[in-house]
Amino acid sequence: MTRREIREHIFLMLFRKDFYNIEELNEQMKLYMEELVEPETKENLYITERFQSIVDKLEEIDQIISEISSGWRLNRMGKVDLTILRLAVFEIKFDEEMPIKVAINEAVELAKKFGGDDSPGFVNGVLAKLA
Repeated sequence: MTRREIREHIFLMLFRKDFYNIEELNEQMKLYMEELVEPETKENLYITERFQSIVDKLEEIDQIISEISSGWRLNRMGKVDLTILRLAVFEIKFDEEMPIKVAINEAVELAKKFGGDDSPGFVNGVLAKLA
């Protein structure tokens, strides 16, 4: 599994966060991981750990996003864009091995794939402020 595929799986799991409470979210994560072809691989364990790390820091991540996205409250952002920003902010602020430019580029690529027409520009603009 490539790093991009791993990131997409984390994004897809994190996207569910706004639709389920924490107990249901844990069950959703478990179901999602069971659907993967080989649920006990090293990559899948990494996905689970990474997802949990992001959820654990979500309050801090959301505060950072609120500060850098002037004029945009989190509840006004599209769920896809917000989820992409959460993942990217985690990678930029809390993953010392992830170069900032790579995190931003990958976030823009996710926005192109999963977001609307304006998503790549919006995500890039917000993350450029952070960088």
